[in-house]
Amino acid sequence: MQALDRIFVALSDPNRRRMAERLSRGPATVKQLAEPVEMRLPSAVKHLKVLEDSGIVVSRKDGRARTYSLQPAALMLIADWVRDREAALNAAFDRLEAAMREIPEEETGP
Repeated sequence: MQALDRIFVALSDPNRRRMAERLSRGPATVKQLAEPVEMRLPSAVKHLKVLEDSGIVVSRKDGRARTYSLQPAALMLIADWVRDREAALNAAFDRLEAAMREIPEEETGP
């Protein structure tokens, strides 16, 4: 569960979510990620460090530039968690429906 907690913490910040959304369209440099949100490069690097530590992104050095890419496997942890919650909720509703069927309907007067 620790990995999932780190992912949710990383995505709790709107700037980091924007960066992840941008990276879903393909790799980008720190500058490319910082410019649209008018963020200074040192701040962008700090946000990207949180994303990288959570496993959402990976980086590689290309000469002097660092390029970041999204790691879909990390997002699959979220998808699996949501799917499990959905299954539990559906099972609870199925039990509720079955219990409601067992309750006799009240007759209404003339």
